[in-house]
Amino acid sequence: MARAMVLLWACSLLLVSANVAEAIGVNWGNTLSSHNLLPSVVVRLLKDNGIDKVKLFDSDPWIVKAFAGAGIEVMLGIPNSDLKRLSDDYGQAQDWVKHNLTKHLYQGGVDINRHQSATADSDAQTLCLATNDFEMPRRMIPDIIPRPSILFVAVGNEPFLKSYNGSYLHITLPAMKNVQKAINEAGHGDNVKVTTPLNADVYESAGSTVPSAGDFRSDIRSLMVEMVRWLDSNNAPFLVNIYPYLSLYQNPDFPVDFAFFDGNAKPLQDKGITYTNMFDANLDTLVWSLRKAGVPKLDIIVGEAGWPTDGDKDANVKYAKRFYDGFLKKIASNKGTPLRPGHMEAYLFGLLDEDMKSVAPGNFERHWGIFRFDGQPKFEMDFTGKGNDKMPVAAKDVQYLAKQWCVFNKDVKNMSLVAPNMNYACSAADCTPLGYGSSCNNLDMYGNISYAFNMYYQMNDQSAEACVFQGLATLDPINPSNGTCVFPIQIQSAGTRLGTVSRVSVVVSLLVFLALF
Repeated sequence: MARAMVLLWACSLLLVSANVAEAIGVNWGNTLSSHNLLPSVVVRLLKDNGIDKVKLFDSDPWIVKAFAGAGIEVMLGIPNSDLKRLSDDYGQAQDWVKHNLTKHLYQGGVDINRHQSATADSDAQTLCLATNDFEMPRRMIPDIIPRPSILFVAVGNEPFLKSYNGSYLHITLPAMKNVQKAINEAGHGDNVKVTTPLNADVYESAGSTVPSAGDFRSDIRSLMVEMVRWLDSNNAPFLVNIYPYLSLYQNPDFPVDFAFFDGNAKPLQDKGITYTNMFDANLDTLVWSLRKAGVPKLDIIVGEAGWPTDGDKDANVKYAKRFYDGFLKKIASNKGTPLRPGHMEAYLFGLLDEDMKSVAPGNFERHWGIFRFDGQPKFEMDFTGKGNDKMPVAAKDVQYLAKQWCVFNKDVKNMSLVAPNMNYACSAADCTPLGYGSSCNNLDMYGNISYAFNMYYQMNDQSAEACVFQGLATLDPINPSNGTCVFPIQIQSAGTRLGTVSRVSVVVSLLVFLALF
């Protein structure tokens, strides 16, 4: 009888706690933008939109401190560039924990990612619904009761990508172990756990398309098995980044509808299970990989999932809204995937556009934000997943530069100087919206030139020297934005580092101009 009462109480708590507000967070990258919003502005933006979880890519104390007392859970990040020193020198790991973690853990301080175990939720639902899954839940009755807050530190970011050519293969796990050891030594080991965000390319269905063929990539399988078993023994989750958009971008034969959640795609059959979208199939491929590695019940958190809005023909607001509408409803439904039913935790990617990201993977890389660089929303959505779409609340107290644009001077007759000057502008500023199928692809020749000139001018804080271009440019108080193409006005940046970059750019541009004469 007592056991039944405990179970009933635990189930009622589960139904209350497993809601979309706790399940959805957002990634905020603040290191690859030329102009950043103040951290206080971003914190208010999150709170105004009911987003109470954020995942960072570093642990800048100025950024982290802004979340103190805000009621927003923060997952700290450690960049790949720090992995070697943290793996080689335990003292470095101790210093990192001291200066980036424990200093924030005080009453009213930063909530560094309180996490309710997805597997614990799933186990509880398994018992509540009296299902007969062939795998016995790892956690028994005491674990059904919501656990104390668990905090996470993400060590590295997608360190096993093939494009890194193995640079981080042998230092990531040692770094994770050192940081966790230092956390334990500092007295926070019961609540603070280490993990690492991994791209979905660490597993595959070799020679097949079905999830049940899934296993960890052959070249890193032994390493992955060691890592996931360590995560399991440490009660830490597997953090995976899943991007249906990239499947569409990289494969011209990929069925478009399978990237979304509206049930219009041709289903994929696998051992009696029907998959109607790529996300479910991908995550269950990971589940199969974990089973084959001997850790079938390891918790899974979706570290990144999103859709870009510019820079490619399939990176647009229409598709982004379609993706987010379906994804948020899925998370809110608490249905999970066929092999991992129940509550699922996920972080949207990302919060803001970043105009200095590498475009090596594609021009879309600078346009993952749900909000523009200045905190203005791009499309209607509902973070609760209830389908009540409306424009998200925009960032408040954003300081803009003057309302003026640098455009092509149509009085110019000698067009021979246009190409080198336009190329220079785009080499130092973001012209990705001018590409095929992108938001500014509809501009005429003069519009293209003006867009390039204005982006360079705004990037350089509207410096007078940045709107010369050998006499080709002029200032205009009239907004030249046209249809889907937005000519932005730059914000006053929260950082100082990029001011130096801007001054250097102006000096370099003057030298280039002199060389051209």
